[in-house]
Amino acid sequence: MRIFVTGATGALGQHLVPALVAAGHEVTGTTRTPGKAGLVREAGAEPVVLDGLDRDAVIAAVQAAAPEVIVHEMTALADMRSLRNLDKVFVTTNALRTQGTDNLLAAAAQAGTLRFIAQSNTNATARSGAPVKTEADPLDSQPVRSATGMVAAVKHVEEAVPRGVPEGIVLRYGNFYGPGASEAMLDMLRKRQFPVIGGGAGIWSFIEITDAAAATVAAVGRGAPGVYNIVDSDPAPVAQWLPYLAKVAGAKPPLRLPAWLGRLLAGEFVVAQMTAARGSSNEKAKKELGFQPQYESWREGFRAWVSR
Repeated sequence: MRIFVTGATGALGQHLVPALVAAGHEVTGTTRTPGKAGLVREAGAEPVVLDGLDRDAVIAAVQAAAPEVIVHEMTALADMRSLRNLDKVFVTTNALRTQGTDNLLAAAAQAGTLRFIAQSNTNATARSGAPVKTEADPLDSQPVRSATGMVAAVKHVEEAVPRGVPEGIVLRYGNFYGPGASEAMLDMLRKRQFPVIGGGAGIWSFIEITDAAAATVAAVGRGAPGVYNIVDSDPAPVAQWLPYLAKVAGAKPPLRLPAWLGRLLAGEFVVAQMTAARGSSNEKAKKELGFQPQYESWREGFRAWVSR
C-alpha cells in the first residue's frame, strides 16, 4: 500500500520506515529538517520536508502522495534529560498532537485516506486503581500541574483520530528503549543521575523500539478502530527494573531519594511516575493486531540493548 509516515526520522520512524519498505509498501516519509531527507531516502522512502503545523503544506503533501494509510509519529523530543517542567519540554510535541493531528485528519479527508494510525503513550494513564490498565481505563483526570498540557494533547489524539476517519487507530506506546531511543537514560544511569525516588513503587510498561515498529506495521493491515496499548508483557515497579538496568549496564546501583527531595531535584511529574504510575496490558494488541513482541519482558530486552 501507499503509506504516508510523518516523523520518519524520529526515534520510532527510523525503524518504522525500513520495516514498512521491507514489507513491500510504498512509503513517503516526512522530516522537519532538510538535512535529514537523505536518511529517509536511504531507508527506501520518498522524503518530504514538512512542518506538521503548516496546515496548507500538510494537505498539499498528503494529496500529492495519495496514501491509503497515514501514520502520524510527529514529536519534538530531542532532549529528555530534564522533565522538571514537562509541558515546557513538550510544548512543540503537544502542538503536533493537537494542531498537527487536526491538520493530518483534514488532509486525510481531502485525499480520501481511510486508515489513520497515530502515536499516543501510556504516561497519561490514570495513576489510581488497578496496577495494570487496559485501553478501557481512563486517562489521568488529575495530572500533575506540569503535565496538564501533555495529558490534554494525548486525550485529543485518542478522541479525534477514531472519530475523524473511518479507520482511526491510536497506538498507546509504552516507554521506549533500544537503539536510537533512550541512550540518554543509560548515560544518566551510569553517572548516577537516575535515582529511585520515594521507594519506586510506580509501575512502568516498556516497549523495545523495534517491537514498537513491528506493532505499527501490523496495525497498517489489521485491527478495528480504537486505542491499543503497545507494551511488553511485564509491567514492573521502578524499584525492580531500574536497579536491574544499572546492573546489566555495568553501572553502580542507583541512588535512592525520598519523594520530597525528588520533587526539589526532578519535579512533580518524575516523582509521580516513580511512585504512582500504573502499568498497561497488551492483551488487546496481541489478540486484534496479532502483535507478538520479540522481547516479552524488559529483562531480556535490556540485556540485548545494552550488549549491542
